Amino acid sequence: MRAIDLTNVTWRKSSYSNPDGGNCIEIAPNIPTLVPVRDSKNPAHGTLVFGTDTWAEFVNSVKTQ
Repeated sequence: MRAIDLTNVTWRKSSYSNPDGGNCIEIAPNIPTLVPVRDSKNPAHGTLVFGTDTWAEFVNSVKTQ
């Protein structure tokens, strides 16, 4: 797998985030075919990268719970 340069992406915090920090994620939504995801409290600890179809399936699954 090739490395993905995420140094210049714009991260967006979850709309469920609160001012106290909480357990939240951030995504970088403007990369074609990929959705990088990281922990908003520990962004330097790594990033998970999902395909857009896989991410959409995950989000739809969570919405139905």
